[in-house]
Amino acid sequence: MLDINFVRQNKDQVKEACLNKNLDPSIVDQLLEVDEERRLLQQKTDGLKAEINKKTKEIQEIIVSNQKNLKDGEVSTGLNLPTKEESDFNEKLEESKNLKTKLKDLEPQDKEINEKYLELLSSIPNIPAADVPVGKDENSNQVVRQEGQKREFDFTPKTHEIIMKDLDWLDTERATKIAGFRAYFLKNDALMLEQALMLYALSIMKKHGFTPMSVPSLVNKEAMFGTGYFPWGAEDHYYTQDGQILAGTAEVALTSYYGGELLREKDLPIKICGISPCYRREVGSYGKDTKGIIRVHQFNKVEQVVLTVADEEVTRDWHQKMLGFSEELLRGLNLPYQVLLMCTGDMGAGQRKKYDIETWFPGQSKYRETHSASYFNDFQSRRLNIRYQAKDGSTKFVYTLNNTVAASPRLLAAVIENYQQADGSVEIPEVLRPFMI
Repeated sequence: MLDINFVRQNKDQVKEACLNKNLDPSIVDQLLEVDEERRLLQQKTDGLKAEINKKTKEIQEIIVSNQKNLKDGEVSTGLNLPTKEESDFNEKLEESKNLKTKLKDLEPQDKEINEKYLELLSSIPNIPAADVPVGKDENSNQVVRQEGQKREFDFTPKTHEIIMKDLDWLDTERATKIAGFRAYFLKNDALMLEQALMLYALSIMKKHGFTPMSVPSLVNKEAMFGTGYFPWGAEDHYYTQDGQILAGTAEVALTSYYGGELLREKDLPIKICGISPCYRREVGSYGKDTKGIIRVHQFNKVEQVVLTVADEEVTRDWHQKMLGFSEELLRGLNLPYQVLLMCTGDMGAGQRKKYDIETWFPGQSKYRETHSASYFNDFQSRRLNIRYQAKDGSTKFVYTLNNTVAASPRLLAAVIENYQQADGSVEIPEVLRPFMI
């Protein structure tokens, strides 16, 4: 989330960010209005607390003075005050009691206004970086570059679904019967190939100094809120009867790993990667990608996350590095791809800048998204309260980044379409052979 001081001082810029991310800018005015009410109420409660402290001190002074006036060996059985002083003492007690009652009466109002304030503040999006193109939707995304040589087939390439079903690698009919639409079974070498992809991805990240982790897919609302998937993406997730959520990416657990902790600058950057099953309801995708295993509710993914110092230039450098790790995987697989710079309207609310990688699918004769790389500055760390003690002794929020390393079965489908043979078989990419069982 944004610093409220930034919102106060940059109201128009924040409104523009809302517009550019297809969000209602009026929420900024609502937030600032509630923020002013909250500050006025805080001044009122602070004033009452100061008066209570003052009365308490005056009462204590009377009690101490009374103790000092006792004769040697005399034991006090209560306050022995002259009539006027006793009246003054009782008056102060009554005033203190009334002040405390007023303060207590403000508690419901204080709770209500702070809840509203947090709700509004957490609904304000991040500010896009200066070099992010402004646009309403994917039509305004910019192709940064295309890499790799598209294979020339001496036969008409098939889609992955046809290839896999012919090889008895995929069963969607029985899966749909058991688990509903967009479910699937991977069978035989398809499963082995998927696992090889995941292991290959982990091997690349380990080579680059990332700590590999298995992560929980079932997380709490705080983790979803902290990573910025709530409130905007609440409808696209599955919930349990206990109020937990099935995460759509290992980013949620990885980024939340240090939630509420104070780190040290000398330990940054922290580089972690996670492998996990992921779950998405695919709300709003009715009628899209109904064939094959491009758009599914459950999939497996290796995700990379970096926590670094509060310096945007350092962060942008890491953004390019992390994008490069994903490209290294695709180059190793010899898959053609293109890198896209996403426009404001096709970014998440919390993202400051985002690249997508789209891999070439010859059976469909198109590029399809397989990777996504984003940086957030302190948008996530403020929500998660992840700070570090800088070398100069100050305390700052870390900056966070994440990027897909490999997501299957979509990447698996790309491999199958690019490595299909004329006889219907699929050649195993050379880099994956050591990982095949």
